[in-house]
Amino acid sequence: MADFHSRRFGKDVWITRHARSSMHKRNIDLETLKRVIEDGEIKRKNDLNLWIFMHIEGRTDNPICAAVVEADALIVKTVMIGWQLEDEA
Repeated sequence: MADFHSRRFGKDVWITRHARSSMHKRNIDLETLKRVIEDGEIKRKNDLNLWIFMHIEGRTDNPICAAVVEADALIVKTVMIGWQLEDEA
């Protein structure tokens, strides 16, 4: 069973074991992750892989970023803090 459904993407969201561990280490709860997925900025690497990131008020380790695979569902591979968008050269 999926972890939650994204209105924004119209797909179920699955969180990998690695992403859950990352969330725990970085003190990111499920509600924060949902907020990032639903309201964050999107940067696509390619047709399948993307980053969704957002500044969360009250945190000193912004932005929060979810590395996601988008297929029939969204699969959250990991969750990062202090993430920086790299320029594509």
